[in-house]
Amino acid sequence: MVYTANRYFIINKPYNMVSQFVSPDNVGLLKDIPFIFPEGIHAIGRLDNHSEGLLILTTNKKVTKLLFESKVPHKRTYLVQVRDVVTEDNLKLLQKGVTIRVKGGGFYTTSPCEVLIVDKPINLYHRENEFKEGLPNTWLTITLTEGKFHQVRKMTDAVRHRCKRLIRLSIEDLALNDLQPGEVKEIEEKDFFEQLKINCVT
Repeated sequence: MVYTANRYFIINKPYNMVSQFVSPDNVGLLKDIPFIFPEGIHAIGRLDNHSEGLLILTTNKKVTKLLFESKVPHKRTYLVQVRDVVTEDNLKLLQKGVTIRVKGGGFYTTSPCEVLIVDKPINLYHRENEFKEGLPNTWLTITLTEGKFHQVRKMTDAVRHRCKRLIRLSIEDLALNDLQPGEVKEIEEKDFFEQLKINCVT
């Protein structure tokens, strides 16, 4: 590993953990992960307590603006388990765009996005409070280029399919792959920016 002034990591954020190192609440924290992170580390594109998967950590304070506030949208792909069997009509609604409530009480119609029904993932790690086997459910992959607060959950709610599990698989070409919950991987700066398809700024 070649170290630069800034360092870059991905983790597979476990269920029931917030994307923070400190909190006044009694919740799982990033500091609970058995890994020594450098000073000044912070999370990019946070996942909520009940969401899992790819989380970026870096000491580079410019990455958030480059990735989530740029004029060029960046793809984020999620694996989503929802209650009941998703019909073709509801699948098309999700793909075309649905109306969700946003912060402040207003409404927003989501942009067209890629939504696919997929088989149950093979060798998916189990977690506490897992959805009971045998109950009707559907697995989807949803790829977005926008990120309203709790957007994926609100989208599936809009077509009456409650989200039971949400795992972020990738941001552009930066992917979770076989990283297990709580595992950490450090990425070299050049690879990090190339996979995220943003210009390198240190």
